[in-house]
Amino acid sequence: MHDGPDDIAPAAHPRKVLMVGGSGHVGTFVTPYLLRAGHHLRVLDLRPPTASGVEFVEGSVTDPDALDRALDGVDTFVWTVMQKPQGGSVTVQDVPTILANYDVNSKGLHLLLYLAQLRGIRSGVYTGTMSVHYRHRPFYTNEDEMPLDTPSVYGLTKGFGEGVCRYFARWFGMHLMALRITGPRTRAQFLKERHERPDRMYPDGSPTGSKLYILDEADLARAYLGAIDAVTGTASRAPSDAEQPMPGRHGSFEAIFIAGDETEEMHNLARARERIGWSPRSHRLLES
Repeated sequence: MHDGPDDIAPAAHPRKVLMVGGSGHVGTFVTPYLLRAGHHLRVLDLRPPTASGVEFVEGSVTDPDALDRALDGVDTFVWTVMQKPQGGSVTVQDVPTILANYDVNSKGLHLLLYLAQLRGIRSGVYTGTMSVHYRHRPFYTNEDEMPLDTPSVYGLTKGFGEGVCRYFARWFGMHLMALRITGPRTRAQFLKERHERPDRMYPDGSPTGSKLYILDEADLARAYLGAIDAVTGTASRAPSDAEQPMPGRHGSFEAIFIAGDETEEMHNLARARERIGWSPRSHRLLES
């Protein structure tokens, strides 16, 4: 059994995975778990990763030459790029925030997917965000019914990123999954904040603040591992497509809520359980 908060099941089919933006906050703390599962990792980023045993390609997601070098020889990818993140409750923005978010969440992602499919890479995991939704609502019923109605430019462009993924699934036969994550934290941050904020309320720039269901690093890593297995398995079973784009090709895209909401007070996590075998576990550490 591998059902403890820190248990990581070995990958049934270890892959060579490109971690796009893998030296950032999320990429840094999930990398050790992906390595422990048996995957071989390469990082594309502007700075080297901290983990040992990881290949490194220096470059930006807006540089097609760097992207192409990084994609050479990999099986799949995980997109963990983040620039100037915001919550899903405010409209505050400025020119640098607008430019940064469109550059990575729309242009950079489109370049990656275009170059990946040219190399025959048919699957990947996109780090989305719950901030694609307006955050002051009582319950997130399911991924398909909830509108992408964020007021923030960060959430807006991350939603555009999901649209880019849908486009490549529909017209280029790719198999892509977006994890709409919320509040990624290191283990130390997770334990500290769960103890200090039992009501889960956080300031968000609005008069009242809002609840945030933060994610522990191990829980988040298990979500990525499940998503990698799901998209690579789907891609390997799908028929090959014709050379010319056409509607209805054999691609797929779906989004999945990933939140540290163990009682599902605000998030319906049924799809996460069904598609990637995921539910949060790290809250058990608070009980010990």
